[in-house]
Amino acid sequence: MKDQLDSLINQMIEKDIYFEEALSEFQRRFIKKVLEKSNGNLSKAAKTLGIHRNTLSRKIVTLGLDDSPNRRVRAHQYVKS
Repeated sequence: MKDQLDSLINQMIEKDIYFEEALSEFQRRFIKKVLEKSNGNLSKAAKTLGIHRNTLSRKIVTLGLDDSPNRRVRAHQYVKS
């Protein structure tokens, strides 16, 4: 597996892919795969990933993985009168 990873890294460097772009894409794919294997169960996926469920929820939004239009999103809204 190390050889495959080294090869992939070399290809990314040759194609001028920036570190942040590579990191985001890796996180996106890794999290997506774990979510698929856990049938969308965030608690189970977070445990598998070794992160807190709230952290996973934030990453899902940040990485654009939330394609569920029915999912409730908590947001603090302040209305000035």
